[in-house]
Amino acid sequence: MENKQFNSKWILILTSVGFFMSMMDSMIITTASTAIRTDFHISVSQLQWALNAYNITIAAVLLVGVSLGERIGRRHIYNIGMFIFTVGSIFCALSNNITMLIISRIVEGVGASVMTPMSMAILTNAIPASKRGKALGIWSGIGGLALIVGPSLGGLIVATLAWQWIFWINVPVGVIAIYLSHKLLPESTGNSERINPLDAILIILSSAGILWALSEMTSASLAVTTIILGGVSLLLGVWFVLRQKIETNPMIPLQYFKSMTFTGGNVATFLLYAAMYGVVFFLPQFLQVVGKVDSLHAGLEILPWTGTLVIVAPFAGKAVDKFGEKSIATMGLIFQGVGYLFINFFVTASSSYAVMVIPLALAGVGLSMAGPALQKAVLGAVDPIAIGKASGVYNVFRLLGGAVGTTLAVIVFYKFGSIVNVGLFTNGFRAAMLCAAGFSMLGIIFSLQIKNVSQ
Repeated sequence: MENKQFNSKWILILTSVGFFMSMMDSMIITTASTAIRTDFHISVSQLQWALNAYNITIAAVLLVGVSLGERIGRRHIYNIGMFIFTVGSIFCALSNNITMLIISRIVEGVGASVMTPMSMAILTNAIPASKRGKALGIWSGIGGLALIVGPSLGGLIVATLAWQWIFWINVPVGVIAIYLSHKLLPESTGNSERINPLDAILIILSSAGILWALSEMTSASLAVTTIILGGVSLLLGVWFVLRQKIETNPMIPLQYFKSMTFTGGNVATFLLYAAMYGVVFFLPQFLQVVGKVDSLHAGLEILPWTGTLVIVAPFAGKAVDKFGEKSIATMGLIFQGVGYLFINFFVTASSSYAVMVIPLALAGVGLSMAGPALQKAVLGAVDPIAIGKASGVYNVFRLLGGAVGTTLAVIVFYKFGSIVNVGLFTNGFRAAMLCAAGFSMLGIIFSLQIKNVSQ
């Protein structure tokens, strides 16, 4: 019994490391964004690719990686993902222009594409359903340390060393994690069908093309090639979906979406993270440009928002087990939306940072509640053998939401403001916060479609 408990703890810790590393790399770059923009002499629209290239790659490759994990072995693919991610981090650290950094972020994204869904699948497969909400809550909390450590550590590194070092720190963590995961994580598999190469090509090209076209919409002038590529990518996506309807062994079984819990949970997840990533992209820049603080202080000033995750998520997981996914997810989306709405109302170019503290904390509590609840709702809506594919679909929705949210936040920012001066930057920031609040409130409609699987 003691040996089993010991193993369970290691499973929880080591699966959380993958989520931590993946989230860390999204977050740590945020407080370094101003330094990167200044170093490379690029615009905000160009800068977003340092974040979006990573998320787009993960979303595009993820389902292929998940299918490989289900067939070959979840732990095996998890470790391969961490290796590629670590190599990509080295390339990022060595980048000397935005093009090389974007390409290196794509390499990282290929590795990260399996780290989060495989860690979820390994953990969910190993933990009994009665304790799954608590485990996923702790998983979110440990992984969510990236939200705390990322901006603050990124700010400290940029202030004392150089932004390149935000990537070097991934190397020792990755090497240690790969070694321990190989030794201490159990191997498991799910559906073992062979991957159809055409399906793999279609999902990668359609996902990457659609998100690339969306991101290019932030440019000052919309090129004809962007419209054409976006249209072609949509058609490829439709072709992929039609193939899933007739495939004997589909990459995404469409019958999952007949469940309102599965569909509602995924769409609510998309909107939850669309709101979050828009804020992640602009909040550190606002604190540095308008608040006139350095990157280290900007990271520390984000703590009222990010710090709530590691504190609240484990308790939220227990609350989900007790009260059900629907109520906790809905309440979380309300809190997040209200927090961003308050920032839109009260922040001005001359206001004190203090007016943001309570709204940021409220939004952070909301994210911490909704995340574990939506995770458990989606994974609980399918049979245990389908958990790997379900976690893949969940993470595709999460990352698509992040990429779309960042893109729309940039579009809204430039519609109502610019980087020319503090006043216009504030106008754009407030508009982006209102956009984030709208995403959160829209998510409530879909969270209400969830049926509790905890009770």
